[in-house]
Amino acid sequence: MDTLLDALQEGRLIELPDNEKEHALQFLAHILEAIPSVPINTDVVGLVMEREACTNTALGKGWASPHARVNFEEDLMCVIGWSPQGIDYGAPDGIPVSVIAMYLVPSNQRNHYLREISLLAKALQAHPELNKIRTAKDLNEVRNYLLDLISTAKETIGPDARARMIRLQARPIIDEVPPHDLSHLVIEPLTLVYTPGVKPIALTQNLELLESIEKMIGGWLDQLESEGVVQNNGWRIVKRAVTVYQGSRVVYDCLAIRSLMKRP
Repeated sequence: MDTLLDALQEGRLIELPDNEKEHALQFLAHILEAIPSVPINTDVVGLVMEREACTNTALGKGWASPHARVNFEEDLMCVIGWSPQGIDYGAPDGIPVSVIAMYLVPSNQRNHYLREISLLAKALQAHPELNKIRTAKDLNEVRNYLLDLISTAKETIGPDARARMIRLQARPIIDEVPPHDLSHLVIEPLTLVYTPGVKPIALTQNLELLESIEKMIGGWLDQLESEGVVQNNGWRIVKRAVTVYQGSRVVYDCLAIRSLMKRP
């Protein structure tokens, strides 16, 4: 379960902004897409949603583990989403999903992924305090729960992993990983207001994002409407919800994601 531990150490434990299943999966997939080592235009969202349409990826006991297989070689990657309210995921046991561990599986890591997911399933069977995740109040409690779970799979924990776990247990996640600095990612809420015949209005606290949107030309809003995502000047803008008002005015609730690291 070293990939789960890597995700914790690298700040990829995230409180989900939405408890709707599709939105949660898209949100986590976009974060995987923004990791610098992932090639540009890798459609993690499409791969995850296509697989979920065929097979429900709930593991039971409040966990789900969707994944996307990609045809390039890299390390096995994971992002962990926590839902305080729980997500109606259609799990076989009927328990709302509190933790989504989403994996990106490169072609050279498929055996590694199968071993990891097998160990995770065994740990979920053996861990004595699984109900704690449903009463967690913040990311610190969630992280400690996950470290306890990893410790349950004792045969997977070597000296290096134990040392990393000790460092993580001693480090307050709220101080070390601010909400908008997750594994070198900037994640900003964004509202777009569209009125026919008028240039879209962007509402955001991020000046750089605002300036980037104001420079955009062409049919980018049509692309956002039809495809759910648009990319510009390093920002990936993801549509989460749409509200239509009188006068054909439309409000788009979005997230804007940008990596602070340069891609190789």
